[in-house]
Amino acid sequence: MADTKPLPSTLSVGLARTKLEVREFFREKEALIFTFFFPIIFLGIFSAVFGSTDFNGVNAATYFTPGMIASGIFLSSFQSLAISIALERDEGLLKRLRGTPMPPQSYFIGKIGQVLVTSVAQFALLLVIAGLVLGVDIPSEPSKWLDFAWIFVLGAASGSVLGIAFSVVPKSGKAASAVITPIVLLLQFMSGVYFVYSSLPAWMRDVASVFPLKWLAQGMRSVFLPDGFQVNEPGGSWQLGTGAIVLTVWLIVGLFLAQRVFRWTRRDAG
Repeated sequence: MADTKPLPSTLSVGLARTKLEVREFFREKEALIFTFFFPIIFLGIFSAVFGSTDFNGVNAATYFTPGMIASGIFLSSFQSLAISIALERDEGLLKRLRGTPMPPQSYFIGKIGQVLVTSVAQFALLLVIAGLVLGVDIPSEPSKWLDFAWIFVLGAASGSVLGIAFSVVPKSGKAASAVITPIVLLLQFMSGVYFVYSSLPAWMRDVASVFPLKWLAQGMRSVFLPDGFQVNEPGGSWQLGTGAIVLTVWLIVGLFLAQRVFRWTRRDAG
C-alpha cells in the first residue's frame, strides 16, 4: 500500500491563508486608502492644521500620534474584517471555502494573521513618518514598549473578534461599508482620536468609555505622551488596569458572539 502524506495542520493552513489574505489586502486600493493610509494621512493633516496649537504641553503631531495608532489598529481589525467577511459571504466565497477540506479555524487564523501583519506594517510606517518627518519624540523606555505590546495585542484581538461577529449585520456585501464605516467614524470622534478627550462633553465620554476604542486610544497615550500628561485625563491617570479589563471583556464578548452568530452563507440561503 502506498504511503499517504499526512494532511497539513490547521496552523500551517492558517499561515498559508495569512499570506494569501495579506497579498489580497495590499492589492485592494480601497482597503489601502481607507484602512492602511487613513490614519497616516489624517496625522499629517492634523499636524499641519494645528501645528502651532499647544495641547496641554505637547504639540499637535505628538498628541494625535497615539490616537491615530489606536485608530489604525481598530480600522485594520474591526472595520477591515467586518467589511471583507461580509463581502466574501455575499459573493459565495465563504460557502465554497466551507465545502473544502480546509479546517474552519484556518480561515479565522488567516484573517487574524492578516490583521496583525497589516497593523504592524501600518504602525511602523506611521512611526517613521511621525518621528522623522513630524518630529515626534519616540519613547525609549522598555516599560513603555511593554505596555504598548499588551495594549496592541488586546486591542487587535478584541477588534478582530468583534469584526468577525459584526460581519453578519450588513444585509449584503455591498451595504457593508455603508453600515460599518459610519459606526467606526462615530467611535473615533467620541474616543479622543480627533479631539482632546477631556474636552468632550461628559455624556459623550461616558458613552465612549463603554467601547474598546476609547481605552485603546488612552492606552496608546500612556505610551507616547509624557507621564505628566495623565493629569489631563478625566480620571487623572492612564487607568491602564481598567483599560485592560474593558478590552479583555470585549475580547470575551466578541469570541462568544462570533461563535454564536457567524454564518458561512447569506441569510437568504437558508
